[in-house]
Amino acid sequence: MTLFKRREREREPASDSTRNKDIGEKTGVSSASPPSDGVLPQYNHNGDEVTAGIHPDGESGRRGFQPIQFFRIIWRSSCAVSSWVNILWPFVPAAIALHFIHGDHHLWTFAINYIAMVPAANLLGFAGQEFARKLPKVAGVIIETTLGSIVEIVLFMVLIAKDNGTGETGPGNKIQVIQAAILGSILTNLLLCLGFCFLIGGIKHKEQKFHAAISEVGSGLLLVAGFALMIPSAFFSSLIGSTVTGGEGYTEDRLRNDTLSISHGVSIILIASFVLYLLYNCVSHDNIFAEVLEADEEADRDRHHDLQKAKLTMTECIIAIVLALAMISLIAVFLVEEIEYVVEHGVPDNFLGLILVPLVEKAAEHLTAVDEAYDNQINFALYHCLGPSIQTALFNAPLVVIVGWGLGKPMDLNFEIFMVVLLIVAILVVGNFLRDGASNYLEGGLLVIVYIIIAVTAWYYPNSELTTSNGRSSTETTGEGTEALVKIARMMMS
Repeated sequence: MTLFKRREREREPASDSTRNKDIGEKTGVSSASPPSDGVLPQYNHNGDEVTAGIHPDGESGRRGFQPIQFFRIIWRSSCAVSSWVNILWPFVPAAIALHFIHGDHHLWTFAINYIAMVPAANLLGFAGQEFARKLPKVAGVIIETTLGSIVEIVLFMVLIAKDNGTGETGPGNKIQVIQAAILGSILTNLLLCLGFCFLIGGIKHKEQKFHAAISEVGSGLLLVAGFALMIPSAFFSSLIGSTVTGGEGYTEDRLRNDTLSISHGVSIILIASFVLYLLYNCVSHDNIFAEVLEADEEADRDRHHDLQKAKLTMTECIIAIVLALAMISLIAVFLVEEIEYVVEHGVPDNFLGLILVPLVEKAAEHLTAVDEAYDNQINFALYHCLGPSIQTALFNAPLVVIVGWGLGKPMDLNFEIFMVVLLIVAILVVGNFLRDGASNYLEGGLLVIVYIIIAVTAWYYPNSELTTSNGRSSTETTGEGTEALVKIARMMMS
């Protein structure tokens, strides 16, 4: 059965009653595109007349904003699991109200805002998905992925704006949290999300095969991005032992300035790499990715149900995106303001950035990816796992460095060696699992286990004011840190 079936229509214009009767009888028949002669209308699978420039799969059959239908579709969300998240909506007004109530309830404020971020991010993800349906396949998936990463960008921007700008370790320094959140976001997508996709999809389908065009390009880009993110840390760790305190020579202040300058340069290069990645996906090789994703849609177990669902109009998509962004921005500000109190009450800042922040910002997107794997759309699921990781490494992380540069904040890419090791090893493990072009529940379970081990270790990792592994506070461990980075470089080259 083909995705779209063309229906022969008579050239003579039909009356309104005859046309409505025909549309009612043609449920399940779709049209790929408007006719070239521009005379006769074309209809999609639901009998809705296709609008020029709108993909038939995304045609809603309505115009403008209809509140009742709008809220009904939003509540339904993209899948059953994602719709369950909507029961958390009462936490959103509660989180906003709690922020303005005076009193010592910082931990409660953080917890309520943390939960409230999930339905708000879910709304943004669903609105992005509805918007993506109306566009060509590859462009739609990339825009959907970009909108899903806006939550992360907003959190990064709020954190860098709240940083005290001194670069000194302490409560006012948010750079450590940002750096941990950058790597934590990549690890969450590569290990937790991809692991659950392989696990759930493997249990349902035993083995799922994916296309090399997605897996090889994704793993290759991640390896390059991991190498680029490692360079400033390697530079700092290898030279900190040779610095002098005061007088002439290569001082620690000069080393920090050089590391910051290297981070600025690497960030600009990474953003250029992201633009190159977009051109590869959307312009030069878009036909390859379109064919892969369209074949994945054919393999969807419940595609016929998905096509028959009511859809948002273009106006409603924009309204939903704006509303979601407004709520996410407010919740992000309230959440960041309580981070200091959470850290003071026993939650390590590395655990906060590496585990807690990425989990809440990616929760809705992960549910969508797992649902796709369950429906045998493993290429879509893989794209939604690797795509956000690539965007975080090539765009979101460099963007916050450049914004910090403009604000005069010493935001750099000098990560803790512990976290750099986690990132590179995770990329190597995932790349090894992607090499054979197939996945099963064993590989998925192993990825989830690796993530749990990282989470347990991050909980016991000390805060930056106590000790560091990249030579910021002590030069006695410099040799070990440099040696660890050399071993990582050798692993990447092999």
